[in-house]
Amino acid sequence: MAAGERQCRDYLQRHRIPELLHRLGALLLYHRPERPREFLIQALEKVKAGKGAEGEYPFLMDEANLAAMFSLLDVVGQGHITPAQYREALKTLGLSTEDLQFGDDVNITLDVFKEEV
Repeated sequence: MAAGERQCRDYLQRHRIPELLHRLGALLLYHRPERPREFLIQALEKVKAGKGAEGEYPFLMDEANLAAMFSLLDVVGQGHITPAQYREALKTLGLSTEDLQFGDDVNITLDVFKEEV
């Protein structure tokens, strides 16, 4: 890999651009606004405000959606899922798993799942 290409990849990863673009695309497909460009501008403004703790970060899923997803992962109704299931759920949602602090022996409850996702 050329040095320039490596620098580009590092830049994208450092600023989490692929995750942002994936999330914006998912928001577009979920909401299907009549004016997609304005919708994207508003979503980016929410991201900017959310980063500065001035507003709410735009979410694709609400608490009911997260509870439904959790119940699909917790098929036997134990009230928790494994870190491996949690990682796969994050990947499915297009979210990063790099910063996870859970060991493999920890059980993820619905409350933890909602908070973290």
